[in-house]
Amino acid sequence: MSRLQTRDAPPERGQAATGAGSASPLPSHDAGPVCLSEEFPPAFYLRETAEVARDLLGAWLSHGQTAGVIVETEAYLGCEDPASHAFRGPTPRARVMFGEPGSAYVYLIYGNHHCFNVVAHPPGCAGAVLVRALEPRVGLDLMRARRASCRTRQALAQGPGRLCQALGIDRTLNGIRLGEEELHCGPLPPGQTRPPGRPRRSPRVGLTRAVHEPLRFFLEGNPHVSRGPSALPELP
Repeated sequence: MSRLQTRDAPPERGQAATGAGSASPLPSHDAGPVCLSEEFPPAFYLRETAEVARDLLGAWLSHGQTAGVIVETEAYLGCEDPASHAFRGPTPRARVMFGEPGSAYVYLIYGNHHCFNVVAHPPGCAGAVLVRALEPRVGLDLMRARRASCRTRQALAQGPGRLCQALGIDRTLNGIRLGEEELHCGPLPPGQTRPPGRPRRSPRVGLTRAVHEPLRFFLEGNPHVSRGPSALPELP
């Protein structure tokens, strides 16, 4: 079975996320100094890319003095996924997707927007999870300075390009292991509340190939999620 044939699998609750109603109200100000969480173990990323994309919902992502909670992801698979950079094999641009799971894959789109991905795939495969949106928690003043045109906290990291700009992520981090260069990803650290929103899935955003594959995962109702297709109906 192709790794793309995932439509019949019911949307499941992410490993790091919980349903709506479990979170406390979020502060409108900076939540204090960066809290470093434990890193996810290597085995977390040595799984099907779509599973990792789902389970990254509610995870803690930090870079330098900025951090927040992941609220939206997309899975991009290997050579069987026409929408993936890995579709044409390990080209100079995409070879990181064939590399060690738990590495960062950072690329530039439209000449000026970075996109941050986490390499995740079973042994012998390829794949990466695009982190599309973050609920900002720490370093809000620095994020606002980097995103000078942004007027609301909600939009600081709402979309992959905005997220990279807010967190100061660029191509110098391409290929590094998470846990290096002040780039961390793991469970929520102590003192951080779980984000509101119910884990759901939908087709991916802005594609012309494999447009119907349900490989976008997000916390429905969370105000920091970017615009995208509506959630697919849940199966009984």
